[in-house]
Amino acid sequence: MSGCCDNNCSLDRLRERQRGTLQAVLGINGVMFFVIVAAALYGQSTSLLADSLDNLGDALTYGLSLYAVSRGADTKAKVALFKGALILLAALIVASQIVYKLFVPSVPVFEVMGAFSLLGLAANSLCLYLLWRHRNEDVNMSSVWECSRNDIASNLSVFVAAGAVWLTGSGWPDIAVALALVVLLLRSAIRIISSAMAQLRATAA
Repeated sequence: MSGCCDNNCSLDRLRERQRGTLQAVLGINGVMFFVIVAAALYGQSTSLLADSLDNLGDALTYGLSLYAVSRGADTKAKVALFKGALILLAALIVASQIVYKLFVPSVPVFEVMGAFSLLGLAANSLCLYLLWRHRNEDVNMSSVWECSRNDIASNLSVFVAAGAVWLTGSGWPDIAVALALVVLLLRSAIRIISSAMAQLRATAA
């Protein structure tokens, strides 16, 4: 006889698949954070710093999502709410760096921006591919998918900024893209927090 009913076995297999995917993308984002933050500091790029903080937020997000995989809907919603708060914090950190750059302007190293934005794009494309099948499974995995999709936009934006810095010899394109990334992060945080709050209200009812 089977050790569990079909529904329970299917649920266990789903959780194991989610757990395996989250472990993989957690490792990728953890490594990429250290690589890109070092490049951002060396290259004096605010947009690349925003990209690195996004990787850090994702690594924390995936770690929390691993915790939530086998939990109930209420716990998953609370974890998603916390993830939304982390994204909001990242947006505020980048916004403060933008304000600093307005008062202490500098021209970032466009070669560093371009090379490491492409490296980040390759890593995040792999994460997006791994997470694709999980994007509609529950609020936990949906918020993870949201984070990964944002990463692709961030990488492409930094690459465009690198080209603009090269063409203009100015740091303004870097600041402009960093500002756009702040808006993207804020919108993502609002969507995730709203979805989590709706889920919490539903479970409470």
